[in-house]
Amino acid sequence: MKTISENRAFGGVQGVYSHASEACGCDMTFGLFLPEEAEHEPVPVVWYLSGLTCTHQNAMEKAGAQAWAAQQGLALIFPDTSPRGADIADDEAYDLGQGAGFYVNATEGPWAPNFRMWDYLTEELPHRLFSAYPLDEGRQAITGHSMGGHGALTIAMSFPGRFRSASAFAPIANPSASEWGRKQFTAYLGADEAKWAAHDACLLMKKRGFDGPMLIDQGSSDQFLELLRPEALAEAAASARQNMIFRMQKGYDHSYYFVSTFMEDHINFHAEALYA
Repeated sequence: MKTISENRAFGGVQGVYSHASEACGCDMTFGLFLPEEAEHEPVPVVWYLSGLTCTHQNAMEKAGAQAWAAQQGLALIFPDTSPRGADIADDEAYDLGQGAGFYVNATEGPWAPNFRMWDYLTEELPHRLFSAYPLDEGRQAITGHSMGGHGALTIAMSFPGRFRSASAFAPIANPSASEWGRKQFTAYLGADEAKWAAHDACLLMKKRGFDGPMLIDQGSSDQFLELLRPEALAEAAASARQNMIFRMQKGYDHSYYFVSTFMEDHINFHAEALYA
């Protein structure tokens, strides 16, 4: 594990680290905020998955999460959104390739050798983090924004018992029925739509739901509403009788101004579940 930077923040430490990833076949970078309590004992963890075009830096620097996490004694993990490097496959479009891993294991060329974000985030990175830092593996929560909201919800529902709570800011809720999903799933997973179902939050909600509380915030003035399909997620959750709070926030768009406005609510929501 290579230390890129460490800065004192809110009584704790905001670090940035990199390591060679077996899953992605390249060096991967992540941010980790450890509150002051981590100096004495393992602390609960909130994972934050970012959206299209983002790196580990976006939420780490714009979401304001560290202040609220420090108050609750929570660690924050900010992974990258894709493999990166000169030898890694990419695309001219902003919503495919580097910065747009979509949290799946690609099976199609040219993406398959490196775009294995599902394995990276659900197996490799947790193993490295929980063996190297004072983090409580038994108390985890997960959240994310946009593409990261899609990743947070699908991962949470695919690993029963791992996460005590899940939330999302403007998630890509029904990617199988949206251009933000159909395009990427075809590229990464192939044309067989049956293979997409494991990465669609609405379909997973109908199939199994989540074994804990959920919180979803969506801006009513989000410029990408038609691509996100929040109404499909709300309907699926109601049908599954999921323990979910769904809030349509009037006038808010898709930006980090929206995310930072409601970050305190999400951190407190997860703290309640993590300390229950």
